[in-house]
Amino acid sequence: MHIHILGICGTFMGSLALLAKELGHRVTGSDANVYPPMSTQLEEQGIELMHGYHVEHLQPAPDLVVVGNALSRGNPAVEYVLNAGLAYVSGPQWLAEHVLQGRWVLAVAGTHGKTTTSSMLAWILEYAGMQPGFLIGGVPQNFGISARLGETDFFVVEADEYDSAFFDKRSKFVHYRPRTAVLNNLEFDHADIFPDLAAIEQQFHHLVRTVPSNGLLIYPAQEQAIGRVLDKGCWTPRQTTGPDGQWQARLLKDDGSEFVVSLDGVEQGVVRWPLTGLHNVANALAALAAARHVGVTAEHGAQALREFENVKRRMQNLGCVRGVTVYDDFAHHPTAIASTLDGLRKQVGKQQIIAVIEPRSNSMKLGAHREGLAPSTALADHVFWYAPDNLGWDLASTVADAPVPTQVCSSLEDIIAGVLALAQADTQVVIMSNGGFGGIHTQLMEALEAAQ
Repeated sequence: MHIHILGICGTFMGSLALLAKELGHRVTGSDANVYPPMSTQLEEQGIELMHGYHVEHLQPAPDLVVVGNALSRGNPAVEYVLNAGLAYVSGPQWLAEHVLQGRWVLAVAGTHGKTTTSSMLAWILEYAGMQPGFLIGGVPQNFGISARLGETDFFVVEADEYDSAFFDKRSKFVHYRPRTAVLNNLEFDHADIFPDLAAIEQQFHHLVRTVPSNGLLIYPAQEQAIGRVLDKGCWTPRQTTGPDGQWQARLLKDDGSEFVVSLDGVEQGVVRWPLTGLHNVANALAALAAARHVGVTAEHGAQALREFENVKRRMQNLGCVRGVTVYDDFAHHPTAIASTLDGLRKQVGKQQIIAVIEPRSNSMKLGAHREGLAPSTALADHVFWYAPDNLGWDLASTVADAPVPTQVCSSLEDIIAGVLALAQADTQVVIMSNGGFGGIHTQLMEALEAAQ
């Protein structure tokens, strides 16, 4: 079967393409924005990428068109699919029908940490010899690929609350029907499709309704929004994580790089790893709990996490140039920005931290998180914000009362020049964006190399 994927370079759709190819289909795809790591991964797997949404890409007609949720009515490819009567489906529905049906699905949902936690969980199962399938919205470095079918019934999926397609406004995760479900946390996000937090909570309620009574729900005990979701109805056994939960972590190092795991007050094992930040400690507890549900002891899981390599673009160390270390991070929400900087600060102490942030997510572009942006950077020493002319709101006034020195720039050149002026030995530069950010990572490192 020839499957053509519209929006193939999205993290979810690109992963879907890998699964379709592994099933033996001929897979092609088109997208308006093509950038690593997904474009690189697809090309390495021999999947043909086409730039733009031209109707010629759909001629001759494929057997099935999988439509990404970034596309809407008015898109030339969408209009052609409808007018020509081509067979089409949403990505989540295709995944559910052709990959997940009949399998033990372990789904990781929540506002933050989905990609990292699902990567941890897949790795724990792999380390235990369970050869799981997985679909993750990023590239876990332990695997070097974002999706595979696997060799057993177990399948780990990053379960996104974003809508499925222009013709299916349900959250993606409603299609997945997990037996093990992690609800990491819940905050307002995706302001382009959800009017408020209550609307997101309703979608999480729909997810909870699909988890069977012989399954397991795992969530932080202190999360009030998740508590409200479960108050709407829950028919599944639960386990809780965090300071007030059944699964707890006792830090041996403040930066979260070493901690003891306990369940119901009984120590299970020690995690020692290169990751930092309390958010990653919380992610680990959820992953360990989910893995235990399918038979992996927490002690064995803790051993696996010692060899865990984080996902690309999650505080990924790109290298050190003239004593300046540059990181690529996906943080695109005030909570994520603050958590990332907290972990780095505890790791590097008083060394200079420079944060470079692009407000690129749909919610950021709409200004939905404006009030939290300035406070989220408090643990940096200096912050550069990127405000292109088409941002649509006044970023400069939003961060005018920032707690640390802050500059708002309209060009990448100005940001690079500003970083160069401040950088010195033992400086940590964290570049935060959920997109390619114009290739600023490479440009900055080249500029650092060339600086005298």
